[in-house]
Amino acid sequence: MPITRSAKKARRQSIRRKVKNVEQREAYKVAVKTYKKLVLAKSLDSAREKLAAVYKALDKAAKTGAIKKGKAARLKSRLAKKLDK
Repeated sequence: MPITRSAKKARRQSIRRKVKNVEQREAYKVAVKTYKKLVLAKSLDSAREKLAAVYKALDKAAKTGAIKKGKAARLKSRLAKKLDK
């Protein structure tokens, strides 16, 4: 049975979406890692600035469905707590 045109298109779309999701996940993970390094290094001013970038990356990933919005909220809360300590 041959593959239908709609199945081929769906496959192309899913590949594109997967690439975008992986990119967004990597972006927020890198942002979180650099933020955590800044907090450990006790450079709190730069950590506060980086926190905004981390929030932006998490919100964008949650908005597009790369991660769930509850996970984004949980991570944001935990990262903000780290800064307070």
